[in-house]
Amino acid sequence: MSTHSLPTKPLLLFLLAALFLVWFGTLDYRNLVRPDEGRYAEIPREMVATGDWLTPRLNGIKYFEKPALQYWATATAYTLFGEHHWTARLWSALTGFAGVILAWLAGRRLWGEQAGLYAALVLASSLLWALIGHINTLDMGVSFFMFLGLAGFLLAHRDGASATENRRWMLVVWAALALSILSKGLIGLVLPGAVLVLYTLIQRDFALWKRLHFLPGLALFFAISAPWFVAVSQANPEFFHFFFIHEHFERFLTKGHNRYQPWYAFFPILALGILPWIVAIFPALGQALRAEAGRFQPKRFLLIWAVFIFAFFSMSSSKLPSYILPIFPALALLIGEYLTRTAPRRLFWQALPVAVFAGLGLIFSPYAVMFANDEVPLPLYQAYSVWLAVAGVVGFVGTGLALYWLRQERTTPGLLALGIATLLAGQIALLGHDTLSPASSAAHLAEKVKPYLKPGVPFYSVGTYEQTFPYYLKRTLTLVNYQDELAFGIQQEPGIWLPDYAAFEAVWRKAPYALAAMAPETYAELKTKGLPMNEIARDTRRVVVTTP
Repeated sequence: MSTHSLPTKPLLLFLLAALFLVWFGTLDYRNLVRPDEGRYAEIPREMVATGDWLTPRLNGIKYFEKPALQYWATATAYTLFGEHHWTARLWSALTGFAGVILAWLAGRRLWGEQAGLYAALVLASSLLWALIGHINTLDMGVSFFMFLGLAGFLLAHRDGASATENRRWMLVVWAALALSILSKGLIGLVLPGAVLVLYTLIQRDFALWKRLHFLPGLALFFAISAPWFVAVSQANPEFFHFFFIHEHFERFLTKGHNRYQPWYAFFPILALGILPWIVAIFPALGQALRAEAGRFQPKRFLLIWAVFIFAFFSMSSSKLPSYILPIFPALALLIGEYLTRTAPRRLFWQALPVAVFAGLGLIFSPYAVMFANDEVPLPLYQAYSVWLAVAGVVGFVGTGLALYWLRQERTTPGLLALGIATLLAGQIALLGHDTLSPASSAAHLAEKVKPYLKPGVPFYSVGTYEQTFPYYLKRTLTLVNYQDELAFGIQQEPGIWLPDYAAFEAVWRKAPYALAAMAPETYAELKTKGLPMNEIARDTRRVVVTTP
């Protein structure tokens, strides 16, 4: 293929099929890890088990931190296909893959076939997007629907869009905003709305507001988003204040969720997460500052989207790496269009640091053992370092091939090699993480405990709560002297837990048969006090006991 040539249709179909297999074929391999994967697998499991799809519960306790869309999707997957690792992760994988396809469609409509292909390549291979697409958390779902709203808005207002196209795409936007809210809350509306306000102020393009189709749009928006909020509030009067006030304003403004990081925390996450396009991002953002022909400026809108959302979460007192995921589709579109207009020699120099990074990863992979500690012992990291070394080899060889082709001015093969190498290296490193699962998942411990389970027998979680344990045991636990994120639900139903160790000791001594899980330190403390316990299973974080 020559510089910036399109792959043939058979090759394009082969690449799409290969991406599909890599994307979905690895979902079942790894054990679920704490905390998010266990939490977001267990809530829909309890929906299926109880038949209550209205009020989300975690470990049998009301859990109102997030809306229900992903819970419903996962519960549906459980109902249709059974409870597996891949069904627990399916919604993240589906929405992540759909985002890649949408990047291709949007880039193609805005700037042509080549830009669409490159935008999809950039998004599929960006390290953070590919990793979160294979982890059971809520951020991929909300990021996809925000991207659907963004892409719909760009297509609705692009120069040349007919009145019919504008109306149809704006209805897609309103539906996407509603689904964003049902995915993770008000950020699905507030952030896109703020971007629109900033764009119109900067561009002085207030005529945009006349083409938003407010009446049919709002009708569709509320028809999709309102029913669950109304129904769950009627069934649980305490829901409204907790969800809309505590979970949105207090979480953003306070450090109460133990997720505080300094304002600059997202810069290294963005640098690693956008690999292998870490250098290309700068000129791509720079070109978005320049005016385009026509009234509507899609690149500038994408720039404002990426910068504002990044700044918004940087100012928040609560930070997790996946929070900035919604900016990645916008960056992919900008980088994809930039790549179509860039000489291969320049792309060669932009890809060279990625090869250096892959080489350093290979060299330093054996040093992963330095992170070993009492909870994650040395043998686990020794096994993981092998996977990291393989990932480094794949990344180094793939980027070397990309550099060779870019040097030969074969741009499309070079960029494909760069993206594919990073995608495969990231997936290998993620698959290898399962070697650490004895310390990050209760899957192994649950297998040892299952022979001791009996229907209706009490099972206590003393001073701790392992998020993956209920999912693997297929039952809830009674919390003892532990609240954390379940504090609000416990306040609503205080009889659902035991508030202190004294209450636990009293019921434990009277129970004919019961089980309990606790930290090794708690086990040693209770043993010293003379509490009768038979140890049946142990790992580096937990001890499981029965009554004598």
